[in-house]
Amino acid sequence: MASPDPSLLMMGRYHGDQAAAPGMLDFAVNVRHTRPPQWLTERLAARLPDLARYPSVDDVHRAQDAAAARHGRACEEVLPLAGAAEGFALLPNLRPRLAAIVAPAFTEPAVALSAAGVPVHHVVLAPPFGLDDALEAGGVPPDADLVVVGNPTNPTSVLHRREQLLALRRPGRILVVDEAFADSIPGEPESLAPDPLPDVLVLRSLTKSWALAGLRVGYAVGTSELLARLTARRAHWPVGTLQLAAIAACCAPDAVASATADAARLIRLRAEMVAGLAALGAEVIDGAAPFVLFRSPHAVRIRNDLQDKGIAVRRCDTFVGLDEHYLRAAVRPEWPLLAQAIAESVPVSNGRRR
Repeated sequence: MASPDPSLLMMGRYHGDQAAAPGMLDFAVNVRHTRPPQWLTERLAARLPDLARYPSVDDVHRAQDAAAARHGRACEEVLPLAGAAEGFALLPNLRPRLAAIVAPAFTEPAVALSAAGVPVHHVVLAPPFGLDDALEAGGVPPDADLVVVGNPTNPTSVLHRREQLLALRRPGRILVVDEAFADSIPGEPESLAPDPLPDVLVLRSLTKSWALAGLRVGYAVGTSELLARLTARRAHWPVGTLQLAAIAACCAPDAVASATADAARLIRLRAEMVAGLAALGAEVIDGAAPFVLFRSPHAVRIRNDLQDKGIAVRRCDTFVGLDEHYLRAAVRPEWPLLAQAIAESVPVSNGRRR
């Protein structure tokens, strides 16, 4: 096994919540709402008297059944997780010899694998960050037996096509698809969660759409054999009663319908925000997730000025494949305030942005 890369570990441990101090207008974190909906809060509060007991088998099965029904899978093909991040932490249990991570990407998979001594190769995509580079010769190493890709990808927001993802499969290789933001795409046409493929593991998060970041809720979808390998060294009682209750509630048909309607609203809001940022001279990456990656030669100045005004955005030079000229901002209805602050940071001179 390779020795962990200290620089990779340090860079990968930076996340958007570190940019947002209490009271700031937060565009750095991709949680969709400021608080969970009341019905969900009430559902979780109703389980508080049960916290004196360990999570029951029935609790686990209710969570599995709901997620399985949501994706048309069998109950044993769903694994409740303490957030999708726990799924990344479990990847070393698959015993890969070489992991390839399609970058720019969420940093936790690389951190978890590198910390476990697994060699990590980053397949760095060029703008506009489509998968063509990874699928060409010289992209993913042929001997990589674990490939991790986001869809839509954080931080680029790019949504890859199903056929592109499936083209990454090889005999003896496991494909891990991070679908933490897949429910932000109405209908989820590119999701691999419904496909019972023996070599595909899908990781899902419920913390973003339902404002449950403080609870840590997610699940994995894969064949029972693959999930057994993933959990070979997992601690007992890894997911608590409230987390299991949240999975069951958020995967119920009425909740899924509500999330789908919200996703449609976000598409319209995102389009307005993209147009507003582009009007300021920002180079916006074409994407579909509830956050926007944009590039500006003044990004460092913009970020610092925004911070002074109590507005947080995500710096992107901690992502492999991006530099200090990129920023990421969550799609929020307050985006005009962000645009105004950027305009004040980079004023217009002779009709052009300086």
